[in-house]
Amino acid sequence: MAAIPFVFTIARVAEMLGEDEDWLHELSISMFPEDGCIWVLDVGEREVVAFTEYGIECLQQLIADERATGQPPKQDAKP
Repeated sequence: MAAIPFVFTIARVAEMLGEDEDWLHELSISMFPEDGCIWVLDVGEREVVAFTEYGIECLQQLIADERATGQPPKQDAKP
């Protein structure tokens, strides 16, 4: 298996896919490192979800599955 040279933060993936970051976070809860989803630990005990390229593919499949079952993201009223 080749080494993973970089990962994308959940904020970046939300921007790339045009999806709500909070909804992607909810979807990612069911993902594991084998699915390309990892936690990155930062200073001050800050944690952020990140995805490999394969993880983004898995996430896109979860998005498609959710939409196919009629479970689109909840639309929060944001300013």
